[in-house]
Amino acid sequence: MFWIWLRRHLHTLLTPMTWATNGELFPWTSLRLPVYVQPVHYDLLIHPNLTTMTFQGTVSITIDVLNDTKNVILHSSGLQITNVTVQDKEVKKLEYQPWQQIALKFPEDLKKGQTYVLTMEYSANLSNSYSGFYNSSYVDKGGNKRVLAATQFEPLAARKAFPCFDEPALKATFLIKIKRETGYISLSNMPKVLFDEFEKSVRMSTYLVAFIVANFTQINQIVSVYAVPDKVDQLDYALGCAVKLLKFYNTLFGIKFPLKKLDLVAIPDFLAGAMENWGLITFRERTLLVGNHSSLMDKQVVASVIAHELAHQWFGNLVTMKWWNDLWLNEGFATYMEYTSVEKVFPELEIGNDFLSMRFKSLAEDSLNSSRPISTEVATPEQVEEMFDSVSYEKGASTLLMLSSTLTEEKFYKGVSEYLEKYRNMNTDNEDLWNSFPQEEYNVVDMMNTWTLQKGFPLVTVNRTGAQVSVSQEHFLLKVNKTAKSSDLWHIPLTYVNDSCSTSPNCTQLFLLKDKTATFKVPKNVKWMKFNFRNNGFYIVNYGEEGWRALIEAVKENHEVLTPEDRASLINNLFALSRLGKLSFKQVMNLLVYLEHENHTAPLTEALYQLDRIYRLLDKRQDLLNYILNLFVDKMNSQSWEQDLPLSKQELRSALLEVACRYGQKNCTDRAEHVFLQWVASNGTERIPGDLMKVVFSVGAQSNIFLFFKICFETFCSLFVTFRLLQESLQGSYVKTQELPLILHTVCRNFAGHLYAWDFVKENWGKITQKFPIGSFAIQDIIMSTTSYFSTERLLWEVENFFRSRRDKSSKMRCVHEAMETIALNIQWMDSNLETLRKNL
Repeated sequence: MFWIWLRRHLHTLLTPMTWATNGELFPWTSLRLPVYVQPVHYDLLIHPNLTTMTFQGTVSITIDVLNDTKNVILHSSGLQITNVTVQDKEVKKLEYQPWQQIALKFPEDLKKGQTYVLTMEYSANLSNSYSGFYNSSYVDKGGNKRVLAATQFEPLAARKAFPCFDEPALKATFLIKIKRETGYISLSNMPKVLFDEFEKSVRMSTYLVAFIVANFTQINQIVSVYAVPDKVDQLDYALGCAVKLLKFYNTLFGIKFPLKKLDLVAIPDFLAGAMENWGLITFRERTLLVGNHSSLMDKQVVASVIAHELAHQWFGNLVTMKWWNDLWLNEGFATYMEYTSVEKVFPELEIGNDFLSMRFKSLAEDSLNSSRPISTEVATPEQVEEMFDSVSYEKGASTLLMLSSTLTEEKFYKGVSEYLEKYRNMNTDNEDLWNSFPQEEYNVVDMMNTWTLQKGFPLVTVNRTGAQVSVSQEHFLLKVNKTAKSSDLWHIPLTYVNDSCSTSPNCTQLFLLKDKTATFKVPKNVKWMKFNFRNNGFYIVNYGEEGWRALIEAVKENHEVLTPEDRASLINNLFALSRLGKLSFKQVMNLLVYLEHENHTAPLTEALYQLDRIYRLLDKRQDLLNYILNLFVDKMNSQSWEQDLPLSKQELRSALLEVACRYGQKNCTDRAEHVFLQWVASNGTERIPGDLMKVVFSVGAQSNIFLFFKICFETFCSLFVTFRLLQESLQGSYVKTQELPLILHTVCRNFAGHLYAWDFVKENWGKITQKFPIGSFAIQDIIMSTTSYFSTERLLWEVENFFRSRRDKSSKMRCVHEAMETIALNIQWMDSNLETLRKNL
């Protein structure tokens, strides 16, 4: 009998017990909420006090019970819950803080099929970080400090503002009421009905709920755009962008924006670039405001961020992923639409180069063993935070571009529209999306699962003998451990062109490589072949010795036989193959000879980025500096310092002059200092081209340090980034703490800066993790910025030892393993290529 009892109860005995804060056994043992209780509707009353920086709330949650139960489990974090009733009867509450869960315990079963109303009264402090319901402030033109309160709930912070079922699949409707002091306005997802009560919402996930209490001013035209009163004159461009993009998406998706109103709000303190709260999108000021002196590059940033967040109103809000493992269904789509919509609606912003550069960087990050599949199982809050990375955003967008290029844009958007219509107001996963596309020509489900369910991407090797082309694939994996192996295969839509027709999309041919190796035929008279047309596919190509020789000779003879994107792709692939050890650095240099004839932004900036990265990695070797200058000095010296240039030329000018001044080129530093002093003499009224501000102020900071900091602290602190601002940004006094990752990134532009920034991070790690959640994108950026150019065993040991000794959960972060892997690969690359560099530079 004992064995029968043991078999029945073994699972219970092996499940770890969890204990509530009062010492009682907590009745739930999973990070995920049980499925037998479903929220239907929330009535929420919230009352912030902007004097005491506290808030009070009352929430009534209507639930459906799917199975008999004596317990209801939901989320709460940092809330002092003072009263809990169900159908006006008090019930007992237990709390398990490690999982941010509370349990409501009932003396009798809640019955299957019945509806109940849970009511809770609570209070809390307004958060002083950037999540939950948090306080913010700014100083107006009169020197007066103004305060406000705003929300940021994604991914797991709605529970910090009200008790709730805080998982994306647990959608419900919301009716929100706000009490506020006079002199402020209140905003939420829906239009106001009366005073500060808002209409009942559509069904949505808790992370999309939002409310703001502030003294903002608006302009409107179909869409409303808000900012602090002193900056209302900087809202016109954002309003125009939002109106055009909203119309574009309404037509493209075939489903009109489903809410009655849409607000865009610039928040003075905001960590993310923006947040897609349904009907109430929040932004950093720099991603929404455009002033009289803003450049085309500033406008490109604003337009692209608005495009990204508006796309979320369909991808993420109307149709939401079931769980955070498929976050890419939100972020990959929004990133893809960010680029493609701006390219169509605002062609003058020339965003194509940015999209190409983004794909190159995504390939580099995904080549590490510490990478992950696009769709990855996650459970803990830290794992959820880490899903907001380049894999979800950039790789997700890149695979969608590849699919669109394979199916044709028309078939792609037809599938997208069917997906949105079929699953509107619902939750989805990977398979739901892939099944929405036509499967006749390609098995989209099988093909795309190879790109989303396994990490990394393929290296395609091409060998041609006469008319026969042999192609093979393997995992492109930068290995610290040379014995590491991968047997993963992808379904690769290989596009290619040849010397007979190479620059038009009509020239492209497609071969689907599904196996390890395959062959196909081409005409015998083909001189050369270029695969991955315009780099629309997410893979790297190695052409073998003869294939590379033919391509490089063709480009040297006439580089315009390939599109600028394909020329940039050749440069990128050669550097990547050199790092992998498949090619010598001498072969990279052989191609770069042609750059003296190159004038297009994409190939030049890619070559400059790759060479500058190696130069910084090698700690400023003079022979490499001479080589880079020989390639680029004429182009550096020929750059105009005037305002009127097309945006792609501004991007090229910015890249060339930034490197030239950082390398100490006298023509550049003298001119930058002259522009800086002119600006100082004009009391800041002299206009500096937006793309040149970084280089002008960097030079100004070095050559006029005391003058620079006097101006910085008196006027435009948020614009200037040098290492002396690190402590100020952490304290949030002169410079807002949200800027710390950017400041660290800027300080790390040279090796000495890396060391200083790394020391700062080590010394202030506790304070940093109080400001930014472990696993968050800000923490990822801080770690990678400060360590990515380390290339010695001592520094590798130091980074590894630092994180191993932390008592928090940082040592388990994927980005920490990525940082250590990157350092080890840097060491490995130097050991392999230093002698080649000595011989050939």
